[in-house]
Amino acid sequence: MFTIKAVLFDLDGTLIDSAPDLGAAADQMRTDRGLASLPLSDYRPMAGAGARGMLGIAFGMSPDHPDFPVLREEFFRNYESRMTRLTHAFDGIASLLDELDARGLRWGVVTNKQMRFTGPLTRDMPLFRKAATIVGGDSTPHSKPHPAPLLEAARQLGLAPGDCLYVGDDERDIVAGRAAGMPTVAATYGYLGGKVDVTVWGADARIDAPLELLSLLRT
Repeated sequence: MFTIKAVLFDLDGTLIDSAPDLGAAADQMRTDRGLASLPLSDYRPMAGAGARGMLGIAFGMSPDHPDFPVLREEFFRNYESRMTRLTHAFDGIASLLDELDARGLRWGVVTNKQMRFTGPLTRDMPLFRKAATIVGGDSTPHSKPHPAPLLEAARQLGLAPGDCLYVGDDERDIVAGRAAGMPTVAATYGYLGGKVDVTVWGADARIDAPLELLSLLRT
C-alpha cells in the first residue's frame, strides 16, 4: 500500500493506446513507396518505442542508418496529421482518473513523447482535462530513464518526489522513478504482451489492469 499525494503516469502504453495511429503513420510510408501494408499487430509491440520502433518495423531500419533522420521526420509529419484519429484510453483509465480525482489525489503525465506531439494530443483528448502536470520528453534537458522529467513534475506539483507514485509500462519508467526517489508501479496491460519479464525491473508493484492501481493506494 502506498501513501501518496499524486500519481504520475507514462503516456503511450500506460494511459492511452496510440499504437493504431503510430502504426498507421509508419505504414503510410510503406504504401507511399509501393510496399505492401503491414498489419497493426506487427507495429503494436513496438509502439512504446516511437519513431525508432515504428521505422524498425516498417523498414527494418535502426537509428544509425544514414536515412533515419529524414524518414523519422516524414514519420513525425504523418503522425502529427492523425494523432487522435484512432488513439484512445485503455479500458478502465477514465474510471481510474475519476476515482483519483474523487479521492483528492492529483495526477499528471510524464512521457518521453516530445511536446510537439504531447501538447496537442493532451489538449485534444478530454481525458487530460484535469491533469495537474504534463511533462514531455523535451521539457527537461534529459528524458527517461533520467529522473529529471519526474523531478520536474514533482516540482510543478509542489511535492516531494516521495509523495508521488509513478506508473509506467517500460523498464525505463521504473528506472527513472527509482532514481527520482518515487515508488513505482509497472503496468503490464499495454504493449508488453507475455514476452517481457517485468519482475526484473525492480518496481514496487505491478498491475495487469488500470483499476488494480486503486487497491494499492491507502486512503
